[in-house]
Amino acid sequence: MGKKLLTLLLYILLAMMCNLVCSKDYESPGYTVIHTESEYEVRLYKESVWMTAPVKETSFRSATNDGFHRLFQYIEGANLNNSRVPMTVPVLTSLVPGAGPLDSSAYVVYFYLPAEFQASPPIGLPELNLKPDSWPISCKAVRQFSGFARDKNVVSEAEKLATSLSTSQYSTSSSSDITYSVAQYNSPLKFFGRVNEIWVDVDGCESAKVAAY
Repeated sequence: MGKKLLTLLLYILLAMMCNLVCSKDYESPGYTVIHTESEYEVRLYKESVWMTAPVKETSFRSATNDGFHRLFQYIEGANLNNSRVPMTVPVLTSLVPGAGPLDSSAYVVYFYLPAEFQASPPIGLPELNLKPDSWPISCKAVRQFSGFARDKNVVSEAEKLATSLSTSQYSTSSSSDITYSVAQYNSPLKFFGRVNEIWVDVDGCESAKVAAY
């Protein structure tokens, strides 16, 4: 049997195993859907606390790998409490203008802290360069897409969401420091049925905030 065929069979086997093992329901931030269109929806997210890993990278994929590697060490016990932190979803990678070298854009990778750690997040080891970030109630426009999130397709999906919002009642939030975020919900070993999202902070749902919370 050829090497290429063996490799293909191995990938298929891993995918089948992951569809069984990686289908566990993970905790995720709470939200209410307040508006739905064919191309996107608008969600009102509750207050939440995330652990963040700033990355001086200009590539989405490299930044995500770097940031999540440090966050994975953190949840495996590389924190001052030696606490094991349960995995949550999504892993969020946000593009931040002016945060990179010479005022270029850079990324921050976010890990949503589960409920038991929301009030008192374990502090990461200093060498990991992590810090907690508290989010207020926020309104986000969300566009879903499938497959693996890569540098090229995340830009394309973000542009499609921007186009949809340009003719809507929701405008990009003037108070947000983030251009857009990429939310990934699946293990790298899951090859089929992958779920990703583009998140953009928007204005226009102030009345919904009062009604929902």
